[in-house]
Amino acid sequence: MSNAQGFRRYPAVRRHVPGAMNRMEQEFAAELELRKRAGEIQDYQFEAVKLRLAKNCFYTCDFLAVGEHLVFYEVKGFREDDAMVKIKVAARLYPWAEFVLVTRKGREWHYQTIDIM
Repeated sequence: MSNAQGFRRYPAVRRHVPGAMNRMEQEFAAELELRKRAGEIQDYQFEAVKLRLAKNCFYTCDFLAVGEHLVFYEVKGFREDDAMVKIKVAARLYPWAEFVLVTRKGREWHYQTIDIM
Protein backbone atom coordinates (compact mmCIF):
# COMPACT_ATOMS: atom_id res chain seq x y z
CA MET A 1 0.00 0.00 0.00
CA SER A 2 1.39 3.43 -0.93
CA ASN A 3 0.41 6.94 0.07
CA ALA A 4 0.19 10.03 -2.18
CA GLN A 5 3.96 10.64 -2.02
CA GLY A 6 4.68 7.10 -3.22
CA PHE A 7 6.06 5.87 0.11
CA ARG A 8 5.12 2.38 1.11
CA ARG A 9 3.07 2.24 4.31
CA TYR A 10 3.44 -0.76 6.56
CA PRO A 11 0.85 -1.90 9.06
CA ALA A 12 1.47 -0.55 12.54
CA VAL A 13 3.29 -2.93 14.86
CA ARG A 14 1.13 -3.73 17.85
CA ARG A 15 2.79 -2.67 21.05
CA HIS A 16 2.23 -4.52 24.29
CA VAL A 17 -0.08 -2.70 26.66
CA PRO A 18 0.92 -3.48 30.27
CA GLY A 19 -1.85 -5.35 32.06
CA ALA A 20 -3.67 -6.28 28.85
CA MET A 21 -3.47 -9.82 27.50
CA ASN A 22 -3.17 -10.56 23.82
CA ARG A 23 -5.20 -13.43 22.37
CA MET A 24 -2.51 -16.08 22.90
CA GLU A 25 -2.06 -14.99 26.52
CA GLN A 26 -5.82 -15.17 27.04
CA GLU A 27 -5.84 -18.73 25.70
CA PHE A 28 -2.94 -19.69 27.97
CA ALA A 29 -4.72 -18.10 30.94
CA ALA A 30 -7.64 -20.44 30.16
CA GLU A 31 -5.16 -23.36 30.20
CA LEU A 32 -3.84 -22.24 33.60
CA GLU A 33 -7.41 -21.88 34.87
CA LEU A 34 -8.07 -25.51 33.92
CA ARG A 35 -4.91 -26.55 35.79
CA LYS A 36 -6.05 -24.57 38.82
CA ARG A 37 -9.48 -26.22 38.82
CA ALA A 38 -7.81 -29.64 38.48
CA GLY A 39 -5.64 -28.89 41.52
CA GLU A 40 -2.36 -28.94 39.57
CA ILE A 41 -1.56 -25.36 40.63
CA GLN A 42 -2.82 -23.25 43.50
CA ASP A 43 -3.11 -20.00 41.59
CA TYR A 44 -1.68 -17.88 38.78
CA GLN A 45 -1.41 -14.18 37.98
CA PHE A 46 -0.79 -12.21 34.80
CA GLU A 47 2.17 -9.79 34.84
CA ALA A 48 2.28 -9.96 38.63
CA VAL A 49 6.06 -9.85 39.07
CA LYS A 50 8.72 -7.53 37.71
CA LEU A 51 12.24 -8.89 38.23
CA ARG A 52 15.30 -6.65 38.27
CA LEU A 53 17.99 -7.93 35.89
CA ALA A 54 20.38 -4.97 36.09
CA LYS A 55 20.27 -1.25 36.78
CA ASN A 56 17.28 0.11 34.83
CA CYS A 57 16.65 -3.30 33.24
CA PHE A 58 13.65 -5.42 34.24
CA TYR A 59 11.84 -8.54 33.12
CA THR A 60 8.08 -8.86 33.58
CA CYS A 61 6.96 -12.43 33.08
CA ASP A 62 3.63 -13.07 31.41
CA PHE A 63 2.38 -15.46 34.09
CA LEU A 64 3.45 -16.54 37.54
CA ALA A 65 1.98 -19.88 38.61
CA VAL A 66 2.16 -21.15 42.18
CA GLY A 67 2.13 -24.87 42.84
CA GLU A 68 4.78 -27.02 44.46
CA HIS A 69 7.21 -24.31 43.33
CA LEU A 70 7.08 -21.01 41.43
CA VAL A 71 6.94 -21.11 37.65
CA PHE A 72 7.34 -18.05 35.44
CA TYR A 73 5.74 -18.55 32.02
CA GLU A 74 6.70 -16.46 29.00
CA VAL A 75 4.10 -16.87 26.23
CA LYS A 76 5.38 -16.13 22.72
CA GLY A 77 3.88 -16.47 19.26
CA PHE A 78 7.41 -16.28 17.87
CA ARG A 79 10.90 -16.01 19.35
CA GLU A 80 12.18 -12.53 20.01
CA ASP A 81 15.91 -12.28 20.70
CA ASP A 82 15.62 -9.60 23.39
CA ALA A 83 12.93 -11.58 25.22
CA MET A 84 15.05 -14.73 25.12
CA VAL A 85 18.05 -12.90 26.57
CA LYS A 86 15.94 -11.48 29.40
CA ILE A 87 14.35 -14.80 30.33
CA LYS A 88 17.75 -16.52 30.33
CA VAL A 89 19.27 -13.81 32.54
CA ALA A 90 16.26 -14.00 34.87
CA ALA A 91 16.62 -17.79 35.14
CA ARG A 92 20.27 -17.39 36.13
CA LEU A 93 19.62 -14.61 38.67
CA TYR A 94 16.58 -16.30 40.23
CA PRO A 95 17.43 -20.03 40.32
CA TRP A 96 14.80 -20.73 43.00
CA ALA A 97 12.07 -20.50 40.35
CA GLU A 98 11.42 -22.30 37.08
CA PHE A 99 11.28 -20.30 33.85
CA VAL A 100 9.35 -21.74 30.92
CA LEU A 101 8.95 -20.47 27.37
CA VAL A 102 5.49 -21.34 26.04
CA THR A 103 4.70 -21.48 22.32
CA ARG A 104 1.84 -22.96 20.39
CA LYS A 105 1.50 -24.91 17.17
CA GLY A 106 -2.08 -25.38 16.14
CA ARG A 107 -3.96 -26.37 19.28
CA GLU A 108 -0.93 -27.84 21.04
CA TRP A 109 1.08 -25.96 23.67
CA HIS A 110 4.86 -26.46 23.68
CA TYR A 111 6.92 -25.88 26.81
CA GLN A 112 10.66 -25.23 26.92
CA THR A 113 12.24 -24.99 30.36
CA ILE A 114 15.04 -22.43 30.36
CA ASP A 115 18.28 -24.01 31.56
CA ILE A 116 20.74 -21.90 33.52
CA MET A 117 23.81 -23.90 32.55
